[in-house]
Amino acid sequence: MALMPRRVKYRKFQRGKNRGIAIKGSELSFGEFGLKVLHNGSIKNNQIEAVRVLLARQLRGSGKVWIRVFPHKSVTKKPAETRMGKGKGDLSHWVAMVRRGAILFELGGIPEALARTALRLAAFKLPVRTKFVTRTHAI
Repeated sequence: MALMPRRVKYRKFQRGKNRGIAIKGSELSFGEFGLKVLHNGSIKNNQIEAVRVLLARQLRGSGKVWIRVFPHKSVTKKPAETRMGKGKGDLSHWVAMVRRGAILFELGGIPEALARTALRLAAFKLPVRTKFVTRTHAI
């Protein structure tokens, strides 16, 4: 199951820039543990799906997973050994543009040791550097 929008206004996007830090989505909102991005980048739809499958297998039905990113942006690619010109390439895949500080995944209802292990394995599947974060309970 490939993550992608149901419909978009324009099929092909310009590349754009991905600068700055995440203001929204930089705090844990749902679970007790999360995976936070340490630098800006883009994450492909199949990488998000790979992490989702891995977390589901690690949790074995216990606990809950929240995915806080979605690939809204299409990326095009021209075929290999094609001459310059002749328009923009065909749609290749979808990406989620992430800024540093954004929470990608959240886990809840499981012990911290299991969450640490699961999110460490998830981090290996992602192209950006991440860190494990926990909810700080102010007493």
